Amino acid sequence: MRSMHSLTLDSSTLDAAVAAVHDDAWTVACLCAAWCGTCATYRATFESLAARHPDKHFIWIDIEDQAALVGDLDVDNFPTLLLQRGDTVAFFGTMVPDGGVADRLIQAQAEITPAELARLAQSSEERREWQRDCNLRLLLGGAD
Repeated sequence: MRSMHSLTLDSSTLDAAVAAVHDDAWTVACLCAAWCGTCATYRATFESLAARHPDKHFIWIDIEDQAALVGDLDVDNFPTLLLQRGDTVAFFGTMVPDGGVADRLIQAQAEITPAELARLAQSSEERREWQRDCNLRLLLGGAD
């Protein structure tokens, strides 16, 4: 079920993923595709990030192979990271495949208070779209 420190989403791990995103801890999801060479090499970096942040849930999601579970997420490029705390999507976007950049992003988001996260979630049309279209609680919860 777990590949080292992260969870790989598939039908056998769906319940664990749903439990993770319904926790109020941070969830860091990497949205990728099996055919993407950059994603394949980024996997080790993602595992390393998960090991450095054991208080957060890390989920690897192949958005093509698992489209039945997550729906039609609109991803511009790979890898794309999604950071969510509770019901609030804090970040959704393409990430340069550099562990240091991702680590700084995760740390910076984790330092934001829940009240500030809620405010930021409504601060632009793009962020409001993240709440509607990218919320893993909604996407995975609707996968029964």
